Amino acid sequence: MTYRGRFAPSPTGPLHFGSLVSALASWLDARAHGGAWLVRVEDIDRPRTVPGAASDILATLERVGMHADEPPIWQSTRIARYEQALDQLKARGLVYPCGCTRKEIADSLLHAHARNTTLAYPGTCRDGLHGKPARAWRLRVPDGEAAVITFEDRWQRTQTQNLATEVGDFVLKRADDQWAYQLAVVVDDADAGITHIVRGADLMDSTARQIYLQRCLGAPTPEYLHVPVVTNDQGEKLSKQNGAQALDAGKPLEALIAAARHLGLDLSGQAPGTLEGLYTAATAAWAARMRVRMSVSK
Repeated sequence: MTYRGRFAPSPTGPLHFGSLVSALASWLDARAHGGAWLVRVEDIDRPRTVPGAASDILATLERVGMHADEPPIWQSTRIARYEQALDQLKARGLVYPCGCTRKEIADSLLHAHARNTTLAYPGTCRDGLHGKPARAWRLRVPDGEAAVITFEDRWQRTQTQNLATEVGDFVLKRADDQWAYQLAVVVDDADAGITHIVRGADLMDSTARQIYLQRCLGAPTPEYLHVPVVTNDQGEKLSKQNGAQALDAGKPLEALIAAARHLGLDLSGQAPGTLEGLYTAATAAWAARMRVRMSVSK
């Protein structure tokens, strides 16, 4: 199997240190396997997209020496593919329109919490809209053992989630006519032939949903690896929403060494003074940590 990995930033602001850690991990894993590294701009959520942020992120990756092996993919150009995937699911009766508002869902979850029962979406619209207008499209999740999704994470080890009790039927197309992350990422990874996904642990909760959706669409399931997220002084995930500062691309070596340390890579005894030296040392350290047999081919 030819390795194909990717880094998929959302252009909601400039690249920051937390994003650099994820980018570096995915880049190192691709290089350690002798595989291809792709970049996908996840600009499907138009209300959150910041004008110019995507170009800034791509330019920053270039300045720090992370060069994609193929031209970037932009989610905003792939609307027709998401429509095709939803139509495929409709034809099989695997999705249904939902008329619930956010307040109605929040109220139902609040009552469920008070009753100490599941906090999953209760399936209000599974059997019909009950006179409400259609707002979103949801994927039906199975009941019983079929709802239990287990996967082996290369960093976090065995993970299990019961979609029926922990998630419920989840949204593929939102009430604001925006495509949900779960559908877009599954379709994009399948079309790009992605074999390995390396990303932050904050996205691990989405993995079981994506695996189930892959099965529904007849798409292959990649191998997963979720690295520890970078946190701020309050223990919160470092993000644009809580004031993460833009990466200083003028000091790429310093930032990359800090990112490698966050990933627990042993660069002791080495003082790489160039980007090329840093990447060579970090790739070897990553391969040793992940027990990857180094390959020089693509």
